[in-house]
Amino acid sequence: MNETHRGRLTREGIRIHETADFAGMHRAGALAAQILDEIAEHVFVGQTTAAIDKVIEDRVNASGAKSATIGYKGYQHASCISVNHVVCHGIPGDKVLKDGDILNVDVTVIVDGWFGDTSRMYVAGKLSRKAERLVQVTHDALMKGIEAVRPGATFGDIGHAIQSYVEAHRMSVVRDFCGHGLGRVFHAPPNVLHYGRAGSGPRLEEGMFFTIEPMVNLGRPETKVLADDWTAVTRDKSLSAQFEHSIGVTDTGAEIFTLSPAGKFHPTWA
Repeated sequence: MNETHRGRLTREGIRIHETADFAGMHRAGALAAQILDEIAEHVFVGQTTAAIDKVIEDRVNASGAKSATIGYKGYQHASCISVNHVVCHGIPGDKVLKDGDILNVDVTVIVDGWFGDTSRMYVAGKLSRKAERLVQVTHDALMKGIEAVRPGATFGDIGHAIQSYVEAHRMSVVRDFCGHGLGRVFHAPPNVLHYGRAGSGPRLEEGMFFTIEPMVNLGRPETKVLADDWTAVTRDKSLSAQFEHSIGVTDTGAEIFTLSPAGKFHPTWA
């Protein structure tokens, strides 16, 4: 069997990886998480998102890894940086961060053929109370989704756990974007919805690798994509937040590949 395609596919086309593959995902995930740790000090009032992206690209290159996003469908940056009402896929540029801006930084690296994909929130200056609530609910919703992962559960269980938690806090889950399978490819089945009905969807099996990456809005869930064909924003201009981990299903639950080495996954780590 070709090393690139080890394991088997379920009837839904979801790859079941071998136990040995977890090590490769841990290496890729650890590098992506370490890079996001290291950029924390580069997020400040007056900084540009292009400067943050340059730090990320330099870190990727220095590690001997590759950026999965540079050249992907014509994209030319080592990260997506989404500020305030940008939901996802924000393009780094000359935008200057202002006091109170919240931003999601999303990085995917390739290490020895394995893809490590993760994102987390940062704040420039002082975090406002409403932004703090949004960030906390989004972070906790991701963890609720991960807690629902175990063999025999369904992908609908993950979405239901996230949606019910978010809506209980009078916020909304974005429907237009979702998590995805990964491994030796950037995107693969399944689509991991962050909303849904408990007990619905494919069943989870040990050896599945995928991201969970809920996007949560303070206002309504609707989004629109700008003329650059990348940047997605909230239609009502409300603030949006996102956290993302890459995980593998184990015999008892979930193994997180993208844990922050320095414990900086939440922006209030300091």
